[in-house]
Amino acid sequence: MTRLTMLLFSIVSTTLMGVLIVAALVTGNDTLRPILIAAAVGFVVAIPVSWQIAKAIS
Repeated sequence: MTRLTMLLFSIVSTTLMGVLIVAALVTGNDTLRPILIAAAVGFVVAIPVSWQIAKAIS
């Protein structure tokens, strides 16, 4: 299940980071700091999300 989690992580993390970056830009946070924070939060949140998706699949 770890291999599946890592495979899903590559997809889920880019998706979540992109969504959170767009959300940051839409709310008017257009400097570097909020964009990097949004990307970091998306990266960290993607770990348990990928694990849960992998658990649901297998």
